[in-house]
Amino acid sequence: MRWFDHCRFGMMFVGYVAAIVLGGANAKADFIFGEPVNLGQTVNSPVADYPSCLSADGLELYLASDRSGGHGRWDIWVAKRETTHDDWGIPMNLGPKVNSPTMDVEASVSVDGLELYFSSNNRAGGHGGSDIWVSRRQTKDGDWGDAVNLGPIVNSSSGDAAPWISTGGLELYFDSDRPDGFGSWDIWVSRRPTKDDPWGEPTNLGPLVNSSDDTGYPSVSSDGLLLLCSDTDTTRLHPGGFGSSDIWMSKRKTIADSWGEPVNLGPVVNGSRGDGLGRISPDGRTLYLCRPGPTYTGGTRSDIWQAPIIPIVDFNGDGNIDTSDLVMLIDSWGTDDTLYDTGPMPWGDGIVDIEDLKVFMEHWEKENMPQDQENDQ
Repeated sequence: MRWFDHCRFGMMFVGYVAAIVLGGANAKADFIFGEPVNLGQTVNSPVADYPSCLSADGLELYLASDRSGGHGRWDIWVAKRETTHDDWGIPMNLGPKVNSPTMDVEASVSVDGLELYFSSNNRAGGHGGSDIWVSRRQTKDGDWGDAVNLGPIVNSSSGDAAPWISTGGLELYFDSDRPDGFGSWDIWVSRRPTKDDPWGEPTNLGPLVNSSDDTGYPSVSSDGLLLLCSDTDTTRLHPGGFGSSDIWMSKRKTIADSWGEPVNLGPVVNGSRGDGLGRISPDGRTLYLCRPGPTYTGGTRSDIWQAPIIPIVDFNGDGNIDTSDLVMLIDSWGTDDTLYDTGPMPWGDGIVDIEDLKVFMEHWEKENMPQDQENDQ
């Protein structure tokens, strides 16, 4: 299900829709996705572009592109900005130490900004059709060094791709079509006790996450509690998928727990042709995804889009954020009720506490602060 084999995207519906909160049949709606917005011509090229990851400070956006000026058909590029309120600058190629004459995509940068894991297809020194490599740099402002293959413990003689390094640096997720999986492509994870240890033998995430078809392109939120993935099996879960390849999400209570049953992100995110790749900003406020470009005609052109992730704090659904909602929040204090657990990330942290009150007050102030006072801020 490699992205470069069938980069098919869709755009279907805009506006707001409630996402289903993770956790199965008893799920409640606790956040929504806002209308996706194209990042524009500064970031997107006339050909195909898709997001790979963001740096921990939100100031670097790594992307894969087959635009001109690279070292191979697909290269890894980075766009930067001064603050998280600024627009992204023009993407810069990471250079020949990272990018090769073959195909280099799907980058994931470590939280300290000093390691970059990525996929390379049929690169010299590899072990299979595609392998996982890592490049390092001495400082965040330094140049990336020569790419190093992760070796035969992580990489197999099959395809291994789309790596994602966890915030703690102790989990490395990737997808692979190696034997003993549950579908054509599955998500696997390799772990290590400390950052100084080598990566251990990969384990499959199991049939709850992986479907009988293709499951891949994993990415994990900065708090380690939400997993995004792509799945081409559109009938795996009720109400099923919306396109040929959809973005799904799975949750776990703590980083020591197993991942729960995946839930589809819904039609605002997933289009009829298949979007299939999503990345969440480190602060949990924005979803970056891939969609057809404005002049899409059925080819491989795609653009990077972003959509806000908005917690639902109108708990009683009366259209107002007021003291009635605050009372409901306080009455649920100390519980694990997902309806009120909206902080510090929109999907919560497993308990209704001060983090959820902070989120509530932020949105209450936005709705109830007088306009002239708000403009003075």
